[in-house]
Amino acid sequence: MDKTYITVKQEATAEITEKKSRFIASMCHVETEEEAAAFIASVKKQHYSARHNVYAFILNNGFKKYSDDGEPTRTGGFPVLEMLENEGITDCVCVVTRYFGGTLLGTGGLIRAYTKAAKDCLAECGLLKKTMCDILEIKCDYTFLSKVEHILKTGDFKIENIDYGESVTVKVICEKTKTDALSEEITDTFGINVSLQIVDEIYYTL
Repeated sequence: MDKTYITVKQEATAEITEKKSRFIASMCHVETEEEAAAFIASVKKQHYSARHNVYAFILNNGFKKYSDDGEPTRTGGFPVLEMLENEGITDCVCVVTRYFGGTLLGTGGLIRAYTKAAKDCLAECGLLKKTMCDILEIKCDYTFLSKVEHILKTGDFKIENIDYGESVTVKVICEKTKTDALSEEITDTFGINVSLQIVDEIYYTL
């Protein structure tokens, strides 16, 4: 998996009309096949009377899937998937509902309509860049806390939590590419008086 990826910020819908056919795109952030399937099912339930509910989703692990839902092959879900791939979007699902207006659009017309509806919806969602980060625990005596905090704030690291026990444990979210430099700075500044440990990793919006 990439160390950074782009996904959608929020759920949104967008609608266009082509030759009296309504195309309603619905899109949201998902991280698993199950979440994508649940969103698709909810949109289909909402638009149960529509002629078509095509969909596409792509996950950050590389898994992707689409359905043309009765439209001619590769004219519905496939162009939606292509649009997401071309925009570099992952962990995202899009369903485009079509209420048939009585006029056939042809292969090119369908591809253009489904793509435009999905792209308009993407613009409504907004984008987030997520970066692979380490979750760090920095442990120290109270004597060193203010100086540790100063290093973290100066370096623009995300302090997630501070646990005040017999000693202090500072939970920090740190971009992977910066972990080694932070570790060296902590060691150079405090020696063995302050410890730094990687406890987990997470995709995070910095």
